[in-house]
Amino acid sequence: MTEVRTRRETPTVDIAGIKVGSDHPVMVQSMTNTDTEDAKATARQVAELARAGSEVVRITVNTEAAAAAVPEIVERMGMMGCEVPLVGDFHYNGHTLLSQYPDCARLLAKYRINPGNVGFGRKRDDQFSTIVEQAIEYDKPVRIGVNWGSLDQKLLAALMDENARLDSPREAQQVTREALVVSALQSAEQAEKIGLAHDRIILSAKVSAVQDLVAVYRALAGRCDYPLHLGLTEAGMGSKGIVSSSAALAVLLQEGIGDTIRISLTPAPGQARTDEVTVAQELLQSMGFRAFSPMVTACPGCGRTTSSFFQELARDTTRFVREKMPEWKLRYPGAENLSLAVMGCVVNGPGESRHADIGISLPGTGEAPVAPVFIDGKKSVTLRGDGLTGEFLELIEDYVRTRYAPGG
Repeated sequence: MTEVRTRRETPTVDIAGIKVGSDHPVMVQSMTNTDTEDAKATARQVAELARAGSEVVRITVNTEAAAAAVPEIVERMGMMGCEVPLVGDFHYNGHTLLSQYPDCARLLAKYRINPGNVGFGRKRDDQFSTIVEQAIEYDKPVRIGVNWGSLDQKLLAALMDENARLDSPREAQQVTREALVVSALQSAEQAEKIGLAHDRIILSAKVSAVQDLVAVYRALAGRCDYPLHLGLTEAGMGSKGIVSSSAALAVLLQEGIGDTIRISLTPAPGQARTDEVTVAQELLQSMGFRAFSPMVTACPGCGRTTSSFFQELARDTTRFVREKMPEWKLRYPGAENLSLAVMGCVVNGPGESRHADIGISLPGTGEAPVAPVFIDGKKSVTLRGDGLTGEFLELIEDYVRTRYAPGG
């Protein structure tokens, strides 16, 4: 898909072969919630996230046992054919873990540092330097990720004092936003002074409120050219997390701000971790920036559609194409651009179906029990009966094989 926005010009950061920044596609990433010390469970979840479409996966590296487990995690990933870049998330003791576990430092594709949790007092600069020096030694990019839940309190206090001396002091919230931006920029400057290349740095400044996130990233984008990672931290659960994240990120992405994204959803008990990947992909695809999987247009239903069958078919069709995409991605390049429509009655059904590559108009209440299928804008066949779902899905698969087969 062709992007409709003008992207910020940034250096290109290479993360184990994945290019980030400027005109490169906005990258989707995710994070595991397994105990990293459990190498088997962590590798399995990394593979699940990668299969769902996460292009980079981050893991917590918080203990010596977790750092020691990284080589086994990578080995298990390899046995599963999973080559997604693995990012280490470090807080408090990253300097120690990276120094004492060189295999961990070598095998991770990127390090994430939180300036507010690197160290305190006199130790802060030394410990920050140690992590950056490890990144330089192993040629790893670094994301300097500020979070207002762990903001450098010394910096914040200094900015608050400075603000208090102004003739017209700003609100505390504005000063906190500024502290986030300053923390990220000062840390990046410090990393470069130590020797980390300009094109090995990505910045993020995460908050949990939509308007704050938009304001912080606009300020950050206006004051540097580093690639930016977007995410609403602690976004929440279910529709709240999805809506809040989408509202914030959509504004910034449309303005050309943002080079990688994560949707930080709180999963419900038993909910798949991969949902955050799906939401990130659907956000980018809905905005026309990338294509990951065929999109299914479906009507919301009304008094004309008292049967739930069209809802079931829309659900089954969406599930079918998502499950098929890993195979189609390898065998049928371009299948992710396929458009589908599942409509519930005669009002908009035939019209919407003609606009899609493949569309079906199901009978609404009182309509004849037949379902015309439109392929490339023309009526192709009429389906009816108990086998309708299977026949429609078979038509989709046949279309993909015919249209997207290499050399076809």
